[in-house]
Amino acid sequence: MLVALAANLVIAAAKAVGGFVAGSPALLSEAAHSVADSMNEIFLLAALRRSRRPADRRHPFGYGKERFFWSLLAAVGIFVMGGCFSFFQGAEALRTGADEKLSGYVAGLIVLGVALLAEGGSLLRALHQVRGQGGLAQGMRDPALRTVVAEDGTAVLGVCLAMTGMALHMVTGQVVWEACASLAIGALLVYVAYRLGREARDQLIGEAADPEASGRIRALLRAQPEIDSVEALFTMKTGLDSTLVAARVDLVPGLDSERVEEVSVRIKRSIARTVPEAGQVFLDVTDRAARKAAESPAATGERGGA
Repeated sequence: MLVALAANLVIAAAKAVGGFVAGSPALLSEAAHSVADSMNEIFLLAALRRSRRPADRRHPFGYGKERFFWSLLAAVGIFVMGGCFSFFQGAEALRTGADEKLSGYVAGLIVLGVALLAEGGSLLRALHQVRGQGGLAQGMRDPALRTVVAEDGTAVLGVCLAMTGMALHMVTGQVVWEACASLAIGALLVYVAYRLGREARDQLIGEAADPEASGRIRALLRAQPEIDSVEALFTMKTGLDSTLVAARVDLVPGLDSERVEEVSVRIKRSIARTVPEAGQVFLDVTDRAARKAAESPAATGERGGA
């Protein structure tokens, strides 16, 4: 990721210089895009480092959600620094026009060509990493890797849009093509920021484990001979590879306290083996007969009780 950060900074500087020299709104939009990508690389580096910290008294469930928080900041960065600036450049070009010379077009297209090669290589590396982590279904679970893939993909598409806008401007002499390219880049970045931000928000506020894992846990609980019924099952992702599991179960009548403790330990171990990411498992076990007795009118003091 440090290599990607360095590459983004160099590309951002080249695009900015080329954009100012050529007076190209599309190239300046791409410079803002690269600056946003560079800031996001810093956010993701912080996410990777901070999320690995072990649990402590203040955060007993660990720091796994740090990845989700920094991914949210990355989405905000894409929206503000990339999307909004690109919209501004496109609107400004439509309002005032742009006077580019042939040398400016050539310099801008060369910079964008180099950027396309660099961004394309970065995207291929990210996709290779996704494949190494089990393909799209597994690899894209990592918010940091998901953000990198989204950034690199939009970077390649953004460079293509900028090159197309500059080429059409050069051929037709109409700045509207470059302005439209800037607006398209802005719309693309805003959409990507929205998708990344929505996913990070869902994970931050307590997203449940995937339905397949929850189904396996529920099936395991129902298969236990000591469990009469599963009253409730709650799951929440506390990190990339950690999930909190809480279940309320009714036990069959007649189990003594030692037997209940033995059953609870065995069930927790079974859940941990069945769903390895279940790092914290909590069971609220009750005896149905005892619970009904505790809720009876005689026990609660309601009218009609003995």
